[in-house]
Amino acid sequence: MNVEIFPDRESLGAHAGAKGAELIKEVIREKGEANIILATGQSQFETLETLIADQEIDWSKVRMFHLDEYIGMPITHKASFRKYLNERFVDKVGTLKEVVLINGEGDAQEECNRLGDIIINYPIDVAFVGIGENGHLAFNDPPADFDVEDSYLVVDLDAICRQQQMGEGWFNSIDEVPLQAISMSIKQIMKSKKIICAVPDERKALAVKNCLTKEVSNLYPASILQNHPACYCYLDKGSASLL
Repeated sequence: MNVEIFPDRESLGAHAGAKGAELIKEVIREKGEANIILATGQSQFETLETLIADQEIDWSKVRMFHLDEYIGMPITHKASFRKYLNERFVDKVGTLKEVVLINGEGDAQEECNRLGDIIINYPIDVAFVGIGENGHLAFNDPPADFDVEDSYLVVDLDAICRQQQMGEGWFNSIDEVPLQAISMSIKQIMKSKKIICAVPDERKALAVKNCLTKEVSNLYPASILQNHPACYCYLDKGSASLL
């Protein structure tokens, strides 16, 4: 794992986004199209802004998947990750080759199956991820399932995860935060050829320490990134403060 530390989240996001843009353009040059995964949440704001600002990316040659979505969450809700990605990315880059969003409003297992049938045909070139306050990767909260082969899963959200979502301002109270979500699995994320992991803010410091310095364990789900051959991790002074 390649780890870089920057003075603030703005410079972290600028460098993470620039590296991601470089990798996407490289893949398009080599094979004519690129398959990417995008994460959501506050940690990805600056990274996405940098990606969008790169005028050299031909987005019509990019297929986008995303990591996770709440079960029972309407797309009109401010916490909807579909809403987030549409407003902060899809609507700003013009026509993409394909947009594969997770719909958690219907039968969750059927949606997992649908998504799995799609992504199996499109190996991921670049995945953008973060690390949660509980060390989660996507919505794979501890103890995460490192072995399940399914590409997407129905998962339970733990108390720390749900508190983080409220703390970031997506919900008005903890009771509003859903108890379950559809999440891309650990194995599916790890199949990505390149991974950009952007983790700003001091509130992530303990999770970063656990996931980057301790032995790989499903109690620290994002620690699995230590085993990836091409993971680029971007921290700021706050998130790196316990290293």
